[in-house]
Amino acid sequence: MSKNILSRAYPKNVLTRGHSRALTRHHKLAVAGVAALGATAIGLSAVPSDAATTTTTEAAATANVSYSTEPIQGVKADVTDQLADASVKVEQIAAKKKAAAEAAAKKKAAAEAKAEKARQTEEAASRAAERAAVKKSAAKTSPKSYGNNLDGWIREAMDIMKKHGIPGSYEGIHRNIMRESSGNPKAINLWDINAQNGIPSKGLLQVIPPTFEAYHVPGTSKNIYDPVANITAACNYAADKYGTMDNVDSAY
Repeated sequence: MSKNILSRAYPKNVLTRGHSRALTRHHKLAVAGVAALGATAIGLSAVPSDAATTTTTEAAATANVSYSTEPIQGVKADVTDQLADASVKVEQIAAKKKAAAEAAAKKKAAAEAKAEKARQTEEAASRAAERAAVKKSAAKTSPKSYGNNLDGWIREAMDIMKKHGIPGSYEGIHRNIMRESSGNPKAINLWDINAQNGIPSKGLLQVIPPTFEAYHVPGTSKNIYDPVANITAACNYAADKYGTMDNVDSAY
């Protein structure tokens, strides 16, 4: 039945009339192009609406990207300025640290100087107090009595020497006195080299005037023939040159 309908609707010789001829290569390509466009249209209509939106957005984003071949201006200058600013800041920080260190050093030095001054003041006050105590104690002590002879002279001289820190024993002093003057406080040497030079040795321990003046012990007589002054000056000299009069066994 269908065959008959087709036969009636489309006569058999419709395609074989005067224009019926084989399709050329150009016609085939055109037909293929139309078919491809149709397939593309069908494919696009089948894509969901959100996919279409995404594609459009990506395209727009891609379209908005632009490139410039023009050189970037001022970048080098900006970097140089930033480096210069950083260098200045570093120098400022270093200068502040140096100033702080110098200030701390000055402060420390001032504190040390102040402490040293306080220490010296304290020591001076302590020495003054000690001297005052010694004087007060000496004032309360009754004067010691010494005999006016060689024994008394040596003992008085030794007490004075002790106060001034001058070493020497009774035996060492007595031994040297007996060798030098035989115990005569007015003895004088007029023949040795000192006498020839015009400075003869005098007194119990035969001291020349320059030595007596240089090693004179405060609190004793300035007379070179004074027995106690002569002994203390000679022992002071011997302590300086030999450690003590005890070490002297000959002319000194």
